[in-house]
Amino acid sequence: MNGVLLIDKPAGLGSAEVVRRVKRLLKPAKVGHLGTLDPFATGLLPILIGEATKIAQFLEHRDKRYEGVIALGTQTDTLDPTGEIIDTAALPPLDGGILDEIAQRFTGEFEQVPPVYSAIKRAGVPLYKLARQGMEPPPPAPRKVVVHRLQLLPQCASRVRFWLECATGMYVRALARDIGTALGTVAHLAQLRRVGTGGFSIEQAVALDAALAGLEKGLPPALVDLNRALADMSPVEVDQTVARRVRNGDASALLSMVKLGRGPFKVLCRGGLVAIAQFSPEGRLSLARVFGE
Repeated sequence: MNGVLLIDKPAGLGSAEVVRRVKRLLKPAKVGHLGTLDPFATGLLPILIGEATKIAQFLEHRDKRYEGVIALGTQTDTLDPTGEIIDTAALPPLDGGILDEIAQRFTGEFEQVPPVYSAIKRAGVPLYKLARQGMEPPPPAPRKVVVHRLQLLPQCASRVRFWLECATGMYVRALARDIGTALGTVAHLAQLRRVGTGGFSIEQAVALDAALAGLEKGLPPALVDLNRALADMSPVEVDQTVARRVRNGDASALLSMVKLGRGPFKVLCRGGLVAIAQFSPEGRLSLARVFGE
């Protein structure tokens, strides 16, 4: 079984736990996931099954889409609803003009300081582990992030709804913190739902319970095949003879079919994914990933 199972993750489960529950029903297939969702968050979690685990690096760089709620006036140590309140401040006046101005301020490329509770490592140890041990590591270094679209609307006096489309690398919890600061108060991320990632949409997803119930009954899940999962990658169609050479690791079989510098590109035979190939900066063609029949 090879493909991408699109799950609508419920709150209360981490991404690794979702993988564990799916894998239990699909042994001995390899199972992974694309893009971690915190336990409190809900929404789209692509589960990579079998040969699909080989394409994660070609999907994870794609843009992501979220919607959620920012709570104003309180800040937690984790910047989300699972943490302890560490600061409070007065609520700011909210109107469309102010929120539109702040949304514009946080659109485009800018520097963001990631949360202390993050997987960023210090001396080989994730910062969130140091924080949970009571240590106070220095704040992570700022990093560039990109927001393509941000919409902010007041939900009530203490809450702001948002819709966000961004490049990978964005910490939405940190964005909630910084929007609070821009409004003259403190804030944390109260709700988060991922509605798009890896080129997939939440409308394609199935509830976790429904997916597990089907697997329990032995029903094959609706999977996105590898070719469709890489829909935005340019294809090169080959015959079975070339496909066999490529699967045996012979990248030179493709040289007469592609132009120097092209890549990465997918190699197809009769619509099935054979390999992903690419040129190095020096012009050498190599096989990044090879897939079984």
